[in-house]
Amino acid sequence: MITTPLNVYDEIATNRRKTILILLLFPLVLAGLIYATVFLVFYFVGLDAQQATQAINFQEINLISTIAASITVALAIIWAFVSWFGGDHIVLDSAGAQEISRATHPEIFVLVENLTIATGLPLPRIYIMDDESLNAFATGRDPEHASLALTKGIIKRLNRAELEGVIGHELGHIANRDIRLTMLVATYIGAISLMGQILIRLAASSSKNRRGKNGGQITILLLILGFVFIIYGAVFAPLIMFALSRRREFQADATSAYMTRNPLALASALEKISTDSRVEALDGKSMVSAACIAHAGAPQASLTSLFATHPPIEERIAKLRAM
Repeated sequence: MITTPLNVYDEIATNRRKTILILLLFPLVLAGLIYATVFLVFYFVGLDAQQATQAINFQEINLISTIAASITVALAIIWAFVSWFGGDHIVLDSAGAQEISRATHPEIFVLVENLTIATGLPLPRIYIMDDESLNAFATGRDPEHASLALTKGIIKRLNRAELEGVIGHELGHIANRDIRLTMLVATYIGAISLMGQILIRLAASSSKNRRGKNGGQITILLLILGFVFIIYGAVFAPLIMFALSRRREFQADATSAYMTRNPLALASALEKISTDSRVEALDGKSMVSAACIAHAGAPQASLTSLFATHPPIEERIAKLRAM
């Protein structure tokens, strides 16, 4: 294990606690939102359907809401297993990354292998994104099942020392178990956003084919649930990633500087990356973009300072130059 001036063991323990929290918090918060939404929809539907003198059947509404929330938790648990064992492939596929071999890219393997030997980490699988921009990310559930992805542009446009600094940064994420945390959040949010889109499309389809008042109520329920899923993914996800990301970027920068003994090389790499970090395949995929060494989304989709998942590159460069 890497020994740095930073307490890596504390960082790993912290990330382990955060991982458990994410696994518990995501389905529970989502289940709560589903319960509240279904309860309110059926409450107002019942209020509209009954005479003012009749009482609304709260037990029936509570039962329906509880069933909906329970199904949500069950699906979230199933998806947690999918994310744990296959989340890295989901993230890599969404970035259009292709695995490379030592025969085709020996210089990249030498750089990665030298750093992993020096730090005692297993050699990760290495991927390349077919994009001329400058960016990189790591993913996986632990160092033994980790993957490192680099864009074509970052390989071409950085010198050897700068590229080594970037690789060291991503290996820092692997060593600190940041990758597991990011992977779980990315796959959870991706699934939630997709479910929201599916529910809205089902609502649009049912509105065309509905028959009678019940059909209209189902359409309204599907539509509201769809928007709940989308808002949850669009609003809560950046806040959660914000809480997870900023400190870990500084930690990974410092780990890279310690691995390579060359903080100025990473500072120089970050300067170049800041001029062209957009990876087109990641447009609209904010959670995967947040896993990169610099935000990889389209400029018009950049997050405000409140929701930014990365600290300012200028601040990171200044800290590296001060080492």
